Amino acid sequence: MPTTAERFTRISEQLEAATAAVEADAGSSPVLIAVVRELSRKTQKAVDGLATDDEAALRMAIVEVEQAADSAKAAAEADLGISDAARQSVIDGHLAICILKAKTI
Repeated sequence: MPTTAERFTRISEQLEAATAAVEADAGSSPVLIAVVRELSRKTQKAVDGLATDDEAALRMAIVEVEQAADSAKAAAEADLGISDAARQSVIDGHLAICILKAKTI
């Protein structure tokens, strides 16, 4: 069974793909792109901190990424110009981090 850190790393890769999809989508608004890039930044910061064995820090990182994912999901749902595929990639990333949080905290 994968560890929480391993699951989080896989979710980070999923969120990176969502960021790339939004950035490549010509219909994405500048606001959506900014919010999704912030999610990517926070996710990368959290993954960079996974080297420590501090479970409390890991849980806090998951919460912080989930909050950023909440914002990204809301922005993707509100952006009328984005493609369905790009929108779904953000929604799927949000769901993945929510599931991880529910299993961890």
